[in-house]
Amino acid sequence: MAAVRATPADPMPGLSIANSDSGDQRAIPPELGPDSLAVLSGPTFLYSNAQGDVPPGSIGGLVHLDTRLLSGWTLTIDGSELLVLRSETIEHYSAQYTLTNPDLPGLPPNSLAIRRLRYVGDGLHERLELVSFRLEPVRFELRLAVDADFADLFEVKSRVRDRFAEISRDHAADGSELCFSYQSGDFCAQTRVCCATPADRIEGDDLVWELDLGPRESWKVDLHVPLPDGMGVVEPVRGDIADVFHGRADDPLRRWTENRAVLRSDSTSLERTVRQSRDDLSALRLDLEVKGQRIMLPGAGLPWFLTVFGRDTLISAYQTLVAGPTLAKGALLALARLQGQACDDFTDEEPGKILHEVRSGELTRSGEKPYGPYYGTADATQLWLILLSEYWRWTGDDSTVQQLRDNALAAWRWIDEYGDRDGDGYVEYATRSYEGLGNQCWRDSPDGVCFADGRIPVLPLATSDLQGYTYDAKLRLAELFDGPLDDPESAHRLREQANTLYERFNQDFWIEERGGYYAVALDGDKNRVDSKTSNMGHLLWSGIVPPERADAVVRQLMSPDMFSGWGIRTLSREERPYNALGYHLGTVWPHDNSIAALGLARYGYRAESNRISLAMIEAAEQFGYRLPEALSGFDRERLLFAVPYPTACSPQAWAAGTPLALIRAMLGINPVEGRLVLDPDVPEELGRIVAERVRVFGQQWEVEAIGRSGHIRLQPS
Repeated sequence: MAAVRATPADPMPGLSIANSDSGDQRAIPPELGPDSLAVLSGPTFLYSNAQGDVPPGSIGGLVHLDTRLLSGWTLTIDGSELLVLRSETIEHYSAQYTLTNPDLPGLPPNSLAIRRLRYVGDGLHERLELVSFRLEPVRFELRLAVDADFADLFEVKSRVRDRFAEISRDHAADGSELCFSYQSGDFCAQTRVCCATPADRIEGDDLVWELDLGPRESWKVDLHVPLPDGMGVVEPVRGDIADVFHGRADDPLRRWTENRAVLRSDSTSLERTVRQSRDDLSALRLDLEVKGQRIMLPGAGLPWFLTVFGRDTLISAYQTLVAGPTLAKGALLALARLQGQACDDFTDEEPGKILHEVRSGELTRSGEKPYGPYYGTADATQLWLILLSEYWRWTGDDSTVQQLRDNALAAWRWIDEYGDRDGDGYVEYATRSYEGLGNQCWRDSPDGVCFADGRIPVLPLATSDLQGYTYDAKLRLAELFDGPLDDPESAHRLREQANTLYERFNQDFWIEERGGYYAVALDGDKNRVDSKTSNMGHLLWSGIVPPERADAVVRQLMSPDMFSGWGIRTLSREERPYNALGYHLGTVWPHDNSIAALGLARYGYRAESNRISLAMIEAAEQFGYRLPEALSGFDRERLLFAVPYPTACSPQAWAAGTPLALIRAMLGINPVEGRLVLDPDVPEELGRIVAERVRVFGQQWEVEAIGRSGHIRLQPS
């Protein structure tokens, strides 16, 4: 009987890991409803429904550094849920919920105005305000039901272990505080709920107030859940709730954005989309200390990925270089600090490898999960080199590049010695961990890489995007060796390797049938995995496509089977497993499209690049000017409006970075040999674009363009 071979869907045949928590993500709707709201600051967030409640058993709650500190937070009057009038986020860290009462015995509907003001800063702060509009006194019970399950974030999105018996409660007898504590081995966590106006009584874990309100009498209580310090905590907003909501409190976000690039345009939609992107990237910032230096870099996305990532963080930093180098430098330094040093099967670590993901919850700290950090990605190492090069091109910062010389050399060695598993010149992947990812490219769902007929290929896989990134990384590293790293011999070797890869790739991955296109991968038997995918846009971005094949690639990407009207689908409708709601099987990812737009512009296909840019901006309009992680792949002409992927992260870093990358593609702005080059092709629909405080070579510039004309001016710092 033939042995079962490993595939991305079953990377460890014979091991019972089919029910692993890592692959089972629960949906945000319908548990919290389509109007769910989140407030966040760095690695801290609170997800709730439109009432502001966190129903027990849902995915909602207050999560800090991958541990859920509040799993229940439900406000009722006389045991009944409140009615929503309107709920909105104010800033990324604050939200307002305007509510009223339902029909209750002795209390007709709409008798009470109830407002919840909430923000996340140095803790969770919430103010409950009530006003009675009855002409006679009213009496009712206000109850806040609280729960803390201390679940690891991996459990929140799958199955939560019951820790009830291990959680101690030390609630204050005077009703001023609830205190939940949990310890398991070396892991400990605590949740305190502090009440400025003590509850009349505590029943179990519920705070209960018996209120008597006269006509138009008001009442309020302030609640505070303090948070422990830890890795990634950004300097938070602090202050009285009213001062925070009315902008009177010091806001570190405003200080952080003061020197960032600013965009003006005749298009209100473009302006608002870019402004939302700036705010979202600010919200997702993680504040770290690496070797005594404070750095910032973007976390990947809310709710599941508010942490340091490899691929996501690097691509987001690349997209946003046009707005300033701070996030790029932070990403380079932080990921270099955590670069792989040894071989470890459980974590997929290898010397020189850039990590995939870092976690700090109980399952990681206890050793049940390999995320402290986990290295199961085959593209982050190349992307780190690409970002290092791009950072240098925009800044001319020789010192940082020289500081990272050993990391760059280690990354190169990883590509050649560990990334190329069988010595054939291609980077391949296959996990060695029973908790590892089956697919280790950006299409990292179990079925993200498949044949046109739906078959899942055998491991190890050499996906096309990995080869493009490797080609680009080696040419860029050669440029650094010719420049600040001063090693012409290494530069020559790298260019020879890149040229060999170019020739072999275009022989082995090209498929002449069906109009000509590139296979998504070579499988473990070196068979071409023949599905048509958006990876072809990444190949244009990397420059590995010969000019004579660019027409065929562009026709494929922009065909009705791949271009939905909102963007390029991850998988062509021609393929058997196509699914408009499949994570990598037909959805439209903004970051994927931004890479394609840059690639199209690189090869001179400006009209096609602009078509993607306009579609993305129009899609952003439909989601409050915020692009979600992914859109469903439904045809635009058929549905007329954009539909989000059901469990898309929002905000999400590389979706937030997409508008900035699109602007770069439209402006044709690039640093070339110490000069800032402008080659605009701005769509007529957007009119004039003006970018101020664009920071290049340590100076600030103003860039202005309309149509195919534009100019660059040096601005005073």
